[in-house]
Amino acid sequence: MSAQSSLDRAPGQERGTGTATSGVTRERRHRRDRQGLVGLAMVSPAVLLFTLFLLVPVGLTVVLSFTNARLISPNPPRFLGLENFVRAFVDDPTFIRSLINTFVFAAVVVPVQSALGLALAVLVNTGVRGVTAFRTMIFMPVVTSMVVVSILWSFLYKDDGLINSALSMITGGADVTIAWLQEPGTALPAIILLSVWQAVGFHMIIWLSGLQTIDPALYEAADLDGAGGWKKFRYVTWPGLRAIRIFVLVTITIAALGLFVQVDVMTQGGPLDSTTSLVYHAVRRGYREQDMGYGAAISLIFFVLVLAISLFQRYLTREKD
Repeated sequence: MSAQSSLDRAPGQERGTGTATSGVTRERRHRRDRQGLVGLAMVSPAVLLFTLFLLVPVGLTVVLSFTNARLISPNPPRFLGLENFVRAFVDDPTFIRSLINTFVFAAVVVPVQSALGLALAVLVNTGVRGVTAFRTMIFMPVVTSMVVVSILWSFLYKDDGLINSALSMITGGADVTIAWLQEPGTALPAIILLSVWQAVGFHMIIWLSGLQTIDPALYEAADLDGAGGWKKFRYVTWPGLRAIRIFVLVTITIAALGLFVQVDVMTQGGPLDSTTSLVYHAVRRGYREQDMGYGAAISLIFFVLVLAISLFQRYLTREKD
């Protein structure tokens, strides 16, 4: 009798268990869906801004680069194919000059700024007296607007500015008047000096963060082996900075290739296009001369160059077995 009762209750119990299990499953699914909606709601502003301020402008740049669109024109844009790109390399000597200027600027700024930042970081990392004040002074230009820095250095570069006055004092009172920003031979070096001075503090901090992650036990082992300062740097410090130096190399290169503010504020591309950069040339043609199609083509060429150089740097600094 009891066995029969047990058999009679078994299906009901199974149905009850199944109902409870399905209820728990639905609750979990509902909670998961709710969490997904919350996640979408939180990420949607970033996605919207990314789309509006990056994807849409990039897409418009690609489309406009194949047309003769002008900023203010009663005529509709006309498709030109690759004509704007051919024009840049064949019929526009200013583009070629801006390309050369950009690569010269990057070729000087990247190694000088990297090496100087590393040297300052090593000095700061030694912990000598007054290092905090020194680090603050080096980093101060970084938090100052490049526009403000460029204006201040324009005053320094004037004929009666501080730099010429200092040179006159060093030479014993001789009349030293160098038109730093008005001569083709000195304008770009003057901008290079300003750019290195302004940004070296940022990369000093990056190098310093890498130095402080190296295990001190490695230096102690090197001391026990009788290694000098140079050998410790070569075999301990430099290998320990591998990830940091890749980051520094890529960021300095991208920033150097994007030279614009200094040129726009200090020289406007002159004298004789000796300081015109790719970005400045694209902005000047696209907005000031209202040739949007050609300006977009120059911007697209710049994008491809930066991407290719970044990938090449990444290839050279890749992990090797």
